[in-house]
Amino acid sequence: MTHPLARRRFLQGAAASGLLLGLSPKFSPAWGQEFATTVTGSAPVLSGTEFDLTIARTLVNFTGVPRVATTINGSIPAPILRWREGDTVTLRVTNRLPVSTSIHWHGIILPYQMDGVPGVSFEGIAPGETFTYCFKVQQSGTYWYHSHSGFQEQTGMYGTIIIDPARGNRIRADRDYVVQLSDWTDEDPMAVFAKLKKQSDYYNFNQLTAGDFLEDVASEGARAALDKRSMWNRMRMNPTDLADISAYTYTFLMNGTPPDGNWTGLFSPGERVRLRFIGSGTQSFFDVRIPGLKMTVVQVDGQDVEPITVDEFRFGPGETYDVIVEPEGDQAYTIFAQAMDRTGFARGTLAPKSGMAAEVPALDPPEWLTMTDMMGGMGGGPKTMGHGGHAMHGGMKMDPNPVHVRHASSEYGPSVDMRVDNPRTNLDDPGIGLRNNGRRVLTYADLHTLGGPLDSRDAERELELHLTGNMERYSWSLDGLEFGKSTPVHFRHGERLRVVLHNDTMMTHPMHLHGLWSEQQTADGEFLARRHTISVQPAQRVNFLVTADALGRWAWHCHLLYHMDAGMFRQVVVA
Repeated sequence: MTHPLARRRFLQGAAASGLLLGLSPKFSPAWGQEFATTVTGSAPVLSGTEFDLTIARTLVNFTGVPRVATTINGSIPAPILRWREGDTVTLRVTNRLPVSTSIHWHGIILPYQMDGVPGVSFEGIAPGETFTYCFKVQQSGTYWYHSHSGFQEQTGMYGTIIIDPARGNRIRADRDYVVQLSDWTDEDPMAVFAKLKKQSDYYNFNQLTAGDFLEDVASEGARAALDKRSMWNRMRMNPTDLADISAYTYTFLMNGTPPDGNWTGLFSPGERVRLRFIGSGTQSFFDVRIPGLKMTVVQVDGQDVEPITVDEFRFGPGETYDVIVEPEGDQAYTIFAQAMDRTGFARGTLAPKSGMAAEVPALDPPEWLTMTDMMGGMGGGPKTMGHGGHAMHGGMKMDPNPVHVRHASSEYGPSVDMRVDNPRTNLDDPGIGLRNNGRRVLTYADLHTLGGPLDSRDAERELELHLTGNMERYSWSLDGLEFGKSTPVHFRHGERLRVVLHNDTMMTHPMHLHGLWSEQQTADGEFLARRHTISVQPAQRVNFLVTADALGRWAWHCHLLYHMDAGMFRQVVVA
């Protein structure tokens, strides 16, 4: 069983964050006098081996109304930390909050005691205390760091890590910019979470309308339109449910700057510009393009890849993508990052001089989830449980009884409302909203880490986990068990194992395994890319190899923060 203390500390982190954030939506003038103002749009760069970081509450204004943010050294994003491969870094983190906090070094290989997950790798940093992180830097590339306590990440606590290679940078660039994407809400995140628990589609305004039905009648016929609407109604699912939280409450930020602020990176015509895209959205996937410029992807999750030139790529919370662009002429270019649900966007500019701007594209129209997204392989489909026993067309069945998981001893109960019997295994699908859009869109099948796998061994054993959830209850889990009801996953020290993630839900989940590299494979077992975060699309099954070479206790979770808090979290023990 999960240790009671670990469970209690994990929940205390969430609850404590709520106590802090309960102050964030509103404050009195008297309170305002005690807070410094947050610096946004230009994160300071801290280099070397010794760092002092202070976590505190500061005022920020992204929407015209002041709010209280959780910041590191008073800025959003937090300072850019520049390390060098092979150095030992010491980071003294002081907590000026009235509640516990933490910093997790995302994607960094280090001793588990330094990983920064309260209740798993350490106790957290109590108010008024300083915790010293110290570890040797064993890698290079683009990474990031953030709070792992409650919803503090949602209120501004995230920053960039750039690690310079010990042997010099293989990637040549004349300019180098961080492009950190995130989402901000003026609401207390605990209130947002409470709304989702009461009504999971509270923030979804792309609902089905009478006009949609009439369009279906015109294009498909009355019977087909009725059958389609009836199917979705019986499943109690919404084909427009692409994101839990929309621009109704979110403001999407680029380097701590809202769209109207127009963050700008300067260039001289003909230069090679490196853009380090970091997915720091609490709950948001972004589709990134720069109209008029091709992007050559050169690094993913801090690992160099075979260069691949594209017009657009999608990435989720936790992932990092480095690209090279070569702007020309005396013109500006828009960096456009639209949310996957098409309700809003983050935006910035590349320009030869300050004050310039290019046209901002219109948002693409939102698309419905397809039967492929719902059913996976066409030989069968998802079973929607607990909603009656009527047969559905297209391989969908309604089943009033919970279904036993065939791969494990756990049982699908009220926490799970769907399972996919025949998941798809294709990795050449860019995902809903990006298919056949006329642009060259990156897919996971395009990514090939240079140098191949770190370990040439094949797997000694296979572990399969199902990504599960119940949208009506806003419950998220692994194998139907929320964190606290589950037992840890055990890896034997030194073993090589194959992990299979099987998505039984209709949402994309960015799965992040702490402390260990995930070496993604094709369905046929061919090596693709070394990752620390892998996004699994609806009704999809993905494989990756892991070498369990890091002793200790590690977190493994969906990097959609509200999904993690709702239970899609598991502890991994390497012993």
